[in-house]
Amino acid sequence: MKSAVENLTPTRVKLNVEVPFEELKPSIEEAYKTVASQIQVPGFRKGKVPSKLIDQRVGRGYVLETAINDGLNGWYQAAVQESGIRPLSRPEVEITEVPDPTSTDGELKFHAEVDIRPEVELPDYAGIKVEVAAAESSDEDVDKALDELRGRFGTLKSVDRPAADGDFLTIDITASVDGAEVDSASGLSYQVGAGTMLEGLDEAVTGLSADEDSIFDTTLVGGEHAGEASQVKVAVKSVKERELPEANDDFAQLASEFDTLAELREDLAKQAADSKVVEQGVEARDLVLDKLVELIEVPVPDSVVEEQLETHFKAENSHGEGEHDTEEHRAEVKANTARAFQNEVILDAIADKEEVNVSQNELIDYIVTTAGQYGMEPNQFAQIIDQSGQVPMMVSEVRRRKALAVVLGQADVTDTKGNKVDLSDFVRPGAEEEAPAVDAEAGVDAEIDVVPSDDPAAVKF
Repeated sequence: MKSAVENLTPTRVKLNVEVPFEELKPSIEEAYKTVASQIQVPGFRKGKVPSKLIDQRVGRGYVLETAINDGLNGWYQAAVQESGIRPLSRPEVEITEVPDPTSTDGELKFHAEVDIRPEVELPDYAGIKVEVAAAESSDEDVDKALDELRGRFGTLKSVDRPAADGDFLTIDITASVDGAEVDSASGLSYQVGAGTMLEGLDEAVTGLSADEDSIFDTTLVGGEHAGEASQVKVAVKSVKERELPEANDDFAQLASEFDTLAELREDLAKQAADSKVVEQGVEARDLVLDKLVELIEVPVPDSVVEEQLETHFKAENSHGEGEHDTEEHRAEVKANTARAFQNEVILDAIADKEEVNVSQNELIDYIVTTAGQYGMEPNQFAQIIDQSGQVPMMVSEVRRRKALAVVLGQADVTDTKGNKVDLSDFVRPGAEEEAPAVDAEAGVDAEIDVVPSDDPAAVKF
């Protein structure tokens, strides 16, 4: 088999393939077996019909057509492997020549047009300059952290006043569409300002006291009437506020390992300072990636954008969110898709150049973190991604993060006051020995032990 690549655009190629008759023979033999199992000829068992009789009954041309249809994908995949291209879309295949059915010579010729991942030229990315906000923690940051900690130990008490932001309410709600009641619920707990129920609810309950109600217009987000305009009546049954414990030495002993409030505040101040450093690291990471996208031109195939648009809005429509399908929303999805694709291509190229690998420990760390984001148990999550064939995707994501960490580790980062920013606590130092790289195709063990990452470029994203 011979193949040749013809570049049509930076992201689309035509793959010209020639398959000689000798390489068609195995497919033709299989086609005879397939046809023999499909036809019934008196005197012969099913599947045992001789080839010559099949030629007489259905014609050799049909057998050849079956052989080509069944083998086409295999020859296309072999040509892809031979050429080294990385397809992104389904190929558009056109057969241009087939062997003469009456001959035992000739060849199959076809071409396939397909979108591919573009190759990019990497500039010298060492020493990229970025400026981040100065990491300054204040007494206000410590006070805020202390209040949050007090909030964990707070108690709710009923108050005889109108509801305000942050209050905890017990409410009854009734939803109507075109004057007909479609849903209701009673005894619901809700914190004013949370924004977790219905759009307009916060405004409707603010200022209401116990045993008062209000009606507001909104769009339903669940049930069989999801996406429909509705009038909702909300009745406030009780108003409670969180009463915080007094900040003193007794509270410090209750809420921490410290004996005094001064010691607790000192620790909170250190945490606030560390948090500011992490914020600097995240800002620097995002700015470095922005710089890479500015420096490296990555053409985006239309098929990548169109596929994501179709997937995105199909999902929204299935969840009753079809009203979000606007020109502005489509433009936003297109921009986000293009940027995500550019990020992937650039970081994959850097990972190749830097010979970045992913260790088993790093993959496990990522799986554990991601499982937590989905509220799932790590072993269960690992089994799901293994069974669904998503391990290679996970490995690629970790590899890209490490590639970005390499660039970030070489970046020239200063703050707005001109101070050099040390991100050594953000880009973790490496161990003496690197763990073996993970085989993405081998899957992941379901039994997960959480261990620290051991790679010099691992980033605490």
